[in-house]
Amino acid sequence: MPTPFGTIYSTNITPDPETGIGRWSETAFIRALRSGVDREGRHLYPAFPYDHFTRVSDDDAKAMYAFFMSIDPVRSSAPPNDLPFPLNVRLTLAGWKLLFLRQVRFVADPSKDETWNRGKYLVDGLGHCGACHSPRNLLGAEKASASFEGGEAEGWRAYALGRSSQSPVPWDEAALTEYLARGSHSQHGTAQGPMANVVDNLSLVDPADVGAMAHYLASLGKSEGRKDVETAPSGPGRLPQAAGIQAAAPSIPSDPGGAIYAAVCASCHEGDRALPLGGVRLGLSTAIAGETPTNLVNLVVRGIPASTGGSAHPIMPGFGDVLGDRQISDLANYLRVQIAGKNPWNGLVKAVTEARGNR
Repeated sequence: MPTPFGTIYSTNITPDPETGIGRWSETAFIRALRSGVDREGRHLYPAFPYDHFTRVSDDDAKAMYAFFMSIDPVRSSAPPNDLPFPLNVRLTLAGWKLLFLRQVRFVADPSKDETWNRGKYLVDGLGHCGACHSPRNLLGAEKASASFEGGEAEGWRAYALGRSSQSPVPWDEAALTEYLARGSHSQHGTAQGPMANVVDNLSLVDPADVGAMAHYLASLGKSEGRKDVETAPSGPGRLPQAAGIQAAAPSIPSDPGGAIYAAVCASCHEGDRALPLGGVRLGLSTAIAGETPTNLVNLVVRGIPASTGGSAHPIMPGFGDVLGDRQISDLANYLRVQIAGKNPWNGLVKAVTEARGNR
């Protein structure tokens, strides 16, 4: 896992006795889960989100141990972590834990319903959603005062959730349920980057639990002053639009970004193509409306691969080998200003460079 401090490699958690956790007791496993200490007593780096798993119930912790011990053992050792001194000295983590680790169990809120409490338990604990979707301080700890206000994850922006969301269309419970279960929603786009792996795993989860997570996350966005969604008249394959959001007019190349948009984007994003070639209306795109250009640039450079599942998700070719850095920047600025109606981003050149490097 790439982090701002260096690269951390996840370890073998199959029951192999030599390279995995085959010799770990249930007690040792639960101690690692909640306290971030391995069988030998060494501190674990918080890339393993024990600051969230501390909320996990005894029954779920024991069930996790039983599951891992039931899978086939694999003999495999991870490479050493690539961290600079003194971060490569695990004893420094004792100070980090003293400052930031709070070993608290989940306590249900009696003023909320059972579904809300189940959703919060899963989101805050096993799902550890805030590990990506919350900003972090200089020491890599989540900012408790800014939970779900957006963070960074493996070269992608994990968007703000709830009231801080920059989505042109407010997320509701139905949209969140569909997105978490299928990885795509017509008014919010398709999960990419680390979130694609998350929804792949959630597709195997009890739908009631996915619904509970959506129910809780939707409650974070209860606010006034946001417009509801209406469906614009549409032909086959055309996606609905948010009230007050206009589809981009057929582009007249008045600037370099507009010319690029007309040449490579408009036929899919403004046409009537059905999925998988029909693109989301860019007036609905959080990648364009969001606080950083990271995800938009990643999408332009990498594209969206075809889904391996049974549902029809959008696909998009990558243009990293077709467009130069300046052209990608011009296109991103055009989309940001002319379609999202927002001020240009800072750090766009850096985002393009990083997207190429991460590809």
